[in-house]
Amino acid sequence: MVPGLVWIERRLLALMQIRKGPNRVGPAGLLQPVADGIKLFFKEDVIPERVDRFIYFLAPAGFLIPVLCAPAVIPWGPDDRLTPIADVNIGILFLLAMTSLTVYGIVLAGWSSNNKYSLLGGLRASAQTISYELAMGLSIVSVVLLTGSLSMRDMVLNQQGSLGMLNWHVFRFFPLGLIATGIFLVAMLAETNRAPFDLPEAESELIAGYHTEYSSMKFAMFFMGEYASMITISAVMVTLFFGGWLPPLPFAPFTWIPGPLWFLIKLGVFIYFFIWVRATLPRLRYDMLMKLGWLRLLPTALVNLFLIAIILWWQK
Repeated sequence: MVPGLVWIERRLLALMQIRKGPNRVGPAGLLQPVADGIKLFFKEDVIPERVDRFIYFLAPAGFLIPVLCAPAVIPWGPDDRLTPIADVNIGILFLLAMTSLTVYGIVLAGWSSNNKYSLLGGLRASAQTISYELAMGLSIVSVVLLTGSLSMRDMVLNQQGSLGMLNWHVFRFFPLGLIATGIFLVAMLAETNRAPFDLPEAESELIAGYHTEYSSMKFAMFFMGEYASMITISAVMVTLFFGGWLPPLPFAPFTWIPGPLWFLIKLGVFIYFFIWVRATLPRLRYDMLMKLGWLRLLPTALVNLFLIAIILWWQK
């Protein structure tokens, strides 16, 4: 999916910026990601002097492997066979643990590269992850309270009902569910280091950030990890707040469309959101990034969680 996502992003950005995108390799540039992958595979692997070689080689794998493991517990459809690995009863905890581990790869890459720009990029990534993971975690706890389970399949099934999309968590206890969704939406942009929160790799300040000293396939591993994390976090958003594989209305013709296809349609909407934000919003200053995380999102998430807990207690 990653090569296809790269092509889609480049084509959409070109349309939004009124220019031509990739159009040379293959029909409509469809083979451009393949050509880029071949080029990276055969590029010279330059290793700078005085790097910490063991950590330097370990960091790309430390970033990519957790990203690839995270989707193992995300259900793509009502059938058990459509969950990549298994529907574990602590699925959301496993997913949070995997997504949290990616920052170690970034920090290790910055530390081991013996480069001040790489180090600053790694430090920014760690601070950013800590700042926004708290708010993201609190918005997920809101869903756990509504569901009464840590299983991601149970979270989807809890959104079933005769009202269709009005049963989705985004509309539950309106506007509290919508606020939790908005907090998660902002936090997922920061967690994936995407614009306008791409401070760890700000080209105008840090050259390429934490992967400045990486080339060839080691750079490609960071590149693939970033796009794979986009897909994973979008899938989590769909599962937690937008009904997963459930149709928006529980009657024909909406029920004629298979559940996995509904999941992919919703997933595509949020991937488009990632790309649209990148083309639209400028990068935030670092102090604004920290203030937004600690002084806006975190208090709002705490109050929102408290209100949801009170309503659930009152209903019992």
